[in-house]
Amino acid sequence: MIFSTNMSATAIVLEEPKRLAVKQLALTPPNAADCVVDVIWSGISTGTERLLWSGRMPPFPGMGYPLVPGYESVGRVVEAGDESGRGIGELVFVPGARCYGEVSGLFGGAASRVVVAGAKLMPIPEQLGEQGVLMALAATAYHACSGSNADGSSKTPPDLIVGHGVLGRLLARVAIANDAPPPVVWETNPLRKDGALGYDVLDPADDGRSDYRTIYDVSGDGSLLDSLIARLAPGGEIVLAGFYEAPLSFQFPPAFMRELRLRIAAEFREPDLVAVKRLVEAGKLSFDGLITHRSQAAEAASAYETAFNDPTCLKMMIDWRGTNG
Repeated sequence: MIFSTNMSATAIVLEEPKRLAVKQLALTPPNAADCVVDVIWSGISTGTERLLWSGRMPPFPGMGYPLVPGYESVGRVVEAGDESGRGIGELVFVPGARCYGEVSGLFGGAASRVVVAGAKLMPIPEQLGEQGVLMALAATAYHACSGSNADGSSKTPPDLIVGHGVLGRLLARVAIANDAPPPVVWETNPLRKDGALGYDVLDPADDGRSDYRTIYDVSGDGSLLDSLIARLAPGGEIVLAGFYEAPLSFQFPPAFMRELRLRIAAEFREPDLVAVKRLVEAGKLSFDGLITHRSQAAEAASAYETAFNDPTCLKMMIDWRGTNG
């Protein structure tokens, strides 16, 4: 196939911390293994993207400004290389792209058009539509609580989840979809207590339990560690499933008395995306009610402010339709 030449895209560019622009960028020419995807929707991550936006992201491979953020995009393949394995017209999930020349693609999905290897694209059902932007977070939740650890032992599903944001909700939904008992979820903000599907949401002050076997923290607040250790059963495990900008520490004696086990959940892998897709297609996992705010690409600056500062915003979705003309 002969690709179009002189391709460009409208992209969200973080020029430096707290300075965001919507710009036209030239795209790296595709090769035979690549696809050109017109992005329809992209999501804003309130974890890693917040740290990139604020300038508080710890040193990270590929980090540097200016950069195009975003790893939660859904689009349609408009050109497909002969070796890409994809077909024109497919609706796909795009986990980011690196196709902007001197502008860093970290993670590169927040643009109207991307050039990306076909092997990195995942076809998704048409009926999933805009909810497809949640595939990455759902895969993150799945990776945290499902499958095997690096040593081959099975991961233990959550008894308690700390935080009822979008990742906490997906973690609870994925656990239930995998036939685990419904977890308890802690949330201190009354604006985020609604929306539970088959599990209880409590203020920690109203929960007297101190026998949780597995606690999953998705708050990103490392200062909670001591209070979480105090709620563990002997031999219990704390899973750090958020992203933490500051060094972590805890008091050793309580952890020693409980023989604390501590696990860090890394980023999702392709098998996690595949597993989530199967759960969605089987009707066991729903993304309903998780996209709460929507914005046009031209209003990206205000959209990012809302995503990071409005507690009622679970997931902000950018609509790119019409941006490519």
